[in-house]
Amino acid sequence: MKKIHYFIRRFILIAVVVFTFFACKNEQQAPPPPPEIPVVEVIQKDVPIYQEFVGQVYGLYDIPIRARVEGWLEGIYFKEGSPVCKGQHLYSIDPETYEARVAEKESALAEAETNLVKAQNDLRRIKPLAEMNAVSQSDLDAALANEGACEASVKAAKANLRAANIELSYTNVKSPIDGIIGKTKAKVGEFVGKDPNPVILNVVSTIDTIRVQFFLAENYYLAYARGAARIDSLKNGRQARQELEYGERNLELILSDNSVFKFKGKVDFIDRQVDPTTGCILLQASFPNPEKILRPGQFARIKGLIYIEDNALLVPQRCLSELQGKYSLYVVNDSSKIERRDVETGSTIDSFWVITKGVSQGEKVVYEGIQQVGEGMTVSPEVIELDEKGQKK
Repeated sequence: MKKIHYFIRRFILIAVVVFTFFACKNEQQAPPPPPEIPVVEVIQKDVPIYQEFVGQVYGLYDIPIRARVEGWLEGIYFKEGSPVCKGQHLYSIDPETYEARVAEKESALAEAETNLVKAQNDLRRIKPLAEMNAVSQSDLDAALANEGACEASVKAAKANLRAANIELSYTNVKSPIDGIIGKTKAKVGEFVGKDPNPVILNVVSTIDTIRVQFFLAENYYLAYARGAARIDSLKNGRQARQELEYGERNLELILSDNSVFKFKGKVDFIDRQVDPTTGCILLQASFPNPEKILRPGQFARIKGLIYIEDNALLVPQRCLSELQGKYSLYVVNDSSKIERRDVETGSTIDSFWVITKGVSQGEKVVYEGIQQVGEGMTVSPEVIELDEKGQKK
């Protein structure tokens, strides 16, 4: 009887151990719940596309100061790099040669006027004699012709004197405009007005308004031109926003220290042709420069609206992975499984990529934990909302 009870207790003990073993094994084999993965939905909306272009700064007017006559430079009457006024005396060139020419032309004029007086007196004497037939008609005709020739000589002498005086005035070089003058290219004592010596003595620039010239690739120009051409027919809200963007003063100027110039500019010139060697067209924009911070010769970047991307698909940049210039992302399908998608990208808008191929509106894209997911993995998507800058709300 004791043996029976012993075997019964042993059987029960073994059964408990076996049951506990299999219960623990079943618990270990139970699948864990799918991980929660933050995702964002693909956004579709109209977005403005901006581009940056390298440009060079010019003054509103950059007027070269030229030596219009030859001679030795006698004086410089300005401070380099300082403001000058229209008509201000800048340089003087040795005037002796031109004063001598003026004196010569004055003498020639005096001689011509003397000859004219003699011819007029001769004509006054001959006229009454011709009326009395005391002299021949040919004598009268000769007197008339001589008077006319002397009058023409006087006019020519006056014109020559005027030209000589103009040349003499060129020995005093004056500023043609108000502006800032640069560094002189000739020194006192130097012969100017003829190569190889300086013909352009200096440059005066007006910089209250500056011009920036830059080149636009042909495809960007076409998009810009088409967008601008649609302005007159714009009706709805999106198009009204586009009209504002294409209005005046919508260009930004980014300086070499990456700061944005405080005044905006506008396009005021588009060249007549595309350069066939580069495939680009020249544009010019003007910017107010009341503080005179910008100077001719600077390089800067122009940022402006090129066109409106209709119904663009936007995905945060952090969702994309790049390998050898190709981009991909992970999408959670309707079965809550991960799909890897190769996509094609367009422009960047703040922290978003414009996706031109590979995703559709409303699809869920993995936002965080990209390194922890893989093709075919089942997840529990947690949709998060982003602000316009791509940050979590």
